[in-house]
Amino acid sequence: MRILVTGGAGYVGSVLVPMLLHAGHHVRVVDSLLYGGEGLLPNFGHKHFEFAKGDIRDEGTVAMAYQDADAIIHLAAIVGYPACKKDPALAHQTNVLGTQLLEISRRREQPIVFASTGSNYGAVDGQVCTEETPLNPLTVYGQTKTEAEETLRKAGNAVCLRFATAFGVSPRMRFDLLINDFVYRAARERNLVVYERGHRRSFIHVRDMARAFLFALENLPRMVDEVFNVGSEEMNLSKEEIAFLVREHIDYYLHFADFGRDEDQRNYEVSYAKLRSLGYQTTVSLEEGITGLLGVCAVLERRTPYSNV
Repeated sequence: MRILVTGGAGYVGSVLVPMLLHAGHHVRVVDSLLYGGEGLLPNFGHKHFEFAKGDIRDEGTVAMAYQDADAIIHLAAIVGYPACKKDPALAHQTNVLGTQLLEISRRREQPIVFASTGSNYGAVDGQVCTEETPLNPLTVYGQTKTEAEETLRKAGNAVCLRFATAFGVSPRMRFDLLINDFVYRAARERNLVVYERGHRRSFIHVRDMARAFLFALENLPRMVDEVFNVGSEEMNLSKEEIAFLVREHIDYYLHFADFGRDEDQRNYEVSYAKLRSLGYQTTVSLEEGITGLLGVCAVLERRTPYSNV
């Protein structure tokens, strides 16, 4: 297939693109390179890889990108509530209006696989979230991703994947993600302050996120016009449990604080039975992910690779 990947230079995209190429697909990436494009460099020698610098908010970019694509993987977004809170206008323009422009421009026969988020659920009181759980996003990030998801679901010929919280090593590293942040602080600063220690959420390694897109492409007839939670019940953990797991790998000072608040209010369990029933399962454990992150920290030395998306 000829696959268009929007936002392919990002955290997930830089892991996904080599997988798509290895599977024999022709891949065209469109990315504004707002946060650089180094993660894509190894792909430029591949005969089936194309890159176009452009912004999905631009009609000309979108019209050029679609051309002969058989399917679209839509990753381009301002990701996470801190980045969206910092610039709500940019978040709305990119996450909502950019998605609407993609939808208006694509041909009806072009399926689109969309990277949505569990943040859409918002505050959930003691229940296990399924795909039928009412959405109640509390942040600009959750609200804009919910709007984008609704746009594609109404249009049809779309698969929406609501991912658990990402972690793990990517060519385009993010250390603002919870597990990645915990490991970085433990390894580089030797101390960690954790608030809302009992709050739980589910996690998924970035490689398993990438695998989910390939799975969707391979199973479009069974998945189109549906939404799926993507993750594993086995990785539904509290902040406290994660902090102690990290300490099994590296010694550091750990303090549980009474202050601080997650604006997404993510404190719930999620069911992944719907996608698992089709044959998809995660493969990378938390322990394997932590080991990889510690390796990255070892080579970063005095660099500070913090970013918001």
